[in-house]
Amino acid sequence: MIPISCHSISKSYHNLQQNKTKRVKALQNISFEVNQGEIFGIIGPDGAGKTTLFRILTTLLLPDSGNSTVEGYDIVKEFKDIRGIIGYMPGRFSLYQDLTVEENLTVFARVFNTTIEENYHLIKDIYIQLEPFKTRMAGRLSGGMKQKLALCCALIHKPKVLFLDEPTTGVDPVSRKEFWEMLKRLKEQGITILVSTPYMDEAALCDRIALIREGRFLQIDSPNAIISGYNHELWAFKSAEMSRLLQALRNHPGVLTSFPFGDSHHVTTVHGISANDLVEQLGNQGLKEVTAQKIKASIEDCFMELAGIESYKTTSQEIIQNKSR
Repeated sequence: MIPISCHSISKSYHNLQQNKTKRVKALQNISFEVNQGEIFGIIGPDGAGKTTLFRILTTLLLPDSGNSTVEGYDIVKEFKDIRGIIGYMPGRFSLYQDLTVEENLTVFARVFNTTIEENYHLIKDIYIQLEPFKTRMAGRLSGGMKQKLALCCALIHKPKVLFLDEPTTGVDPVSRKEFWEMLKRLKEQGITILVSTPYMDEAALCDRIALIREGRFLQIDSPNAIISGYNHELWAFKSAEMSRLLQALRNHPGVLTSFPFGDSHHVTTVHGISANDLVEQLGNQGLKEVTAQKIKASIEDCFMELAGIESYKTTSQEIIQNKSR
């Protein structure tokens, strides 16, 4: 049985800021499947539709069209069955902030007619880190500790499928790393995990990912397969004047795309234009210490290409046509 099966799911909302008769499309014909024991990531920026998709799959929101099943149960007709076999961790901390760590966990265990002792093996590795603070109010925990408590509460009834909506947003890098290590251990126990994140670097930690933008899936595959499909030579440009360099790159007729990435600008060029020629030409424009190094594309580079986010907000083909005239 396929743990999660989603076919042509669509959802739209009224635009409250503009004309109320106009609807904003949050999801547009979303289809995918998640395999047993897989960590499947939904990767995309804020506002892409990730939370809407999670709320539909966890039976908290009805789709406008399409159908989906979780462990064979229909999300509309059999929502009660689904709620008993899934764990859901929403993006916003939603536990009882005026209850202690231990009290929150006890409440969630009782809701599902179980006890902490019965399923302690599922949360042991996580709860060990929380145990010194078990009498502390949940609202007084650090961001990382809140996420660990929320994960414990989502696991305490031994779910078959775990839904984690942006679980590492706002969490420090060390806690992010620890959280993903926990997910790997949960996967080893046979739990299927659907996780969303706006952090492109976390994509590599998933078995497969779906890149989402404006309610549409751009591509579904393993992280390595998506990176292998990147079909441009990619260069990291640096200069003593990075802001001016970016402007010069975007104005240059030989540049296809240019985006700031950390301490460099990732650049692709029109066919026939070499990076060395570009460095020389930029130097002739008065830019100081311009260098270019060939690099391997990341998931974020692939996302930018698939989404069609270009320097001038046109497609690559249009840029080439414009610059060849």
